Amino acid sequence: MFVREMTRNECTELLSESHLARLACARDGQPYIVPIYIGFAGDYLYSFSMPGRKIDWMRGNPRVCVEIDKHGDHRGWRCVIVSGAYEELSEVPKCAEERERAWALLSRHANWWEPGALSPEPSPLAYESRHLFYRIRIDTMTGRQAVGEALENPIEPQSAGPWRTVGHWFRRVAIHTA
Repeated sequence: MFVREMTRNECTELLSESHLARLACARDGQPYIVPIYIGFAGDYLYSFSMPGRKIDWMRGNPRVCVEIDKHGDHRGWRCVIVSGAYEELSEVPKCAEERERAWALLSRHANWWEPGALSPEPSPLAYESRHLFYRIRIDTMTGRQAVGEALENPIEPQSAGPWRTVGHWFRRVAIHTA
């Protein structure tokens, strides 16, 4: 397996076809990372959230990082890292067009609203607060791709015993039985 840098076009292609990403933000030297659904257009990633920790942290420190990856079969993966700045798309009329763009991009995927609208425990604020759209202005973007080569001699199981096969490669995984 080897890892190569992706071109800008390959990076934007991955952003265009992806909708699940990981957003990293920080406050007072403490990192915080969460899954988000995204839409991509131009120099921006768009997303949606209810008010909460990530929004509070990004309002205090708009510098963020977003990771998007896609795993192929067992032989490779692609990953893009975006560094940029959080921009809230408030309810003021001048942001209406960008909110509409965010809605249009995000609504292409089923359940796009779930990570931003759900929380582990009901909160009284969740019922009082309004959802919001935001975007990440892309300042830098890098990508890597791991490309694997097929094994010439896959591991063969020595018996039909407690081994499990994965695809056409054999991986020894002990299965504990009671």
